Amino acid sequence: MEDFLSRCRQAVQADAAEAGPGFHVVLGNEACDVDSMVSALAYAYFLFKTVQSEMLALPVLNICQSEFVLRSDSVFLLRQTGLSADLLLFRDQLDLLHLQRAGRLRLTLVDHNVLPSADAGLEGAVVEVIDHHLLEREPSSSCPVTVETVGSCATLVTERIVQKAPDILDQQLAQLLYATILLDCVNMAPAAGKVTPKDSQYVAVLEERFPALPQRGALFAALQAAKFDVSGLSTEQMLLKDMKTVSGELSLAVSVLYCTLEEFLQRAELEAELQSFCQRSGLDFLLLMTISFSDDQEPLRQLAVFSQSSTCRLEATRWPPARSSSPSSRTSCGSRGRMVATETRRSPGCPPPP
Repeated sequence: MEDFLSRCRQAVQADAAEAGPGFHVVLGNEACDVDSMVSALAYAYFLFKTVQSEMLALPVLNICQSEFVLRSDSVFLLRQTGLSADLLLFRDQLDLLHLQRAGRLRLTLVDHNVLPSADAGLEGAVVEVIDHHLLEREPSSSCPVTVETVGSCATLVTERIVQKAPDILDQQLAQLLYATILLDCVNMAPAAGKVTPKDSQYVAVLEERFPALPQRGALFAALQAAKFDVSGLSTEQMLLKDMKTVSGELSLAVSVLYCTLEEFLQRAELEAELQSFCQRSGLDFLLLMTISFSDDQEPLRQLAVFSQSSTCRLEATRWPPARSSSPSSRTSCGSRGRMVATETRRSPGCPPPP
């Protein structure tokens, strides 16, 4: 894997003259979580090993390089498997739209099946989709689509490798895929509602072929500890750590915060920082969803909204999630900048604490 990633970086650096055939980019979603990262790395490697093409397959992480430090679980997994983050390619290191306009781009989507509106200009380059979310893409004879509602996109990538090119699997690649499926499927616990028979099937395949893989529980606990470690992060970094955006009549973002809402609301100058963040990001509406755990380790989620628009804030109070069974969980904060509406509830699909 290291040699492949080094070759990818060298090819991008050598492409300044724009004289080559271009690239076949494998791109995960904008959240760039562990599943998106590993699915892009593994499937690009699979294409490199199995497809004869003048276009080199490149795994590209769909975030700026400066944001990768926020993906603490991804950083941890790379370190654990002996891969340097310096070998990775990020979205701000390759101009995909320029490649597309020059006819030098093929694009495979993993862990999502439609491009965001900001990337609409890349649609003509999409040649394949592998995803585990709800299918939103229109059918096309020129773009094969594999979409199954399994727990992890890495499960579908593992299936493709095992069926088509099992010899390319080694301990390092197997551990990347194995760790990702465990993380997405909450350590394969049926009670979490994530794992499917196919996820279990390919975890078992990897365990059988690579008996030296780390023990399930220990690996999952280590990944969870890394994911929930937000120590030292600024407010902006916490918002960006796990954020997805939606554009329509309103520009909306959903940020997952790995702490209690009470802890987040106590951050210094919070209202000013949220206002500045929304202005810089062009957001009309910011939905915050916290994940934390009670004293008896019951998983809890809390919701909060921030908007400079009084209309948006009023609408948010009418949502079903804003109606809480606990009177104290609805909070008004700030005299004119925002209103925060929250709900605390048990969340059986939320992973257990590390």
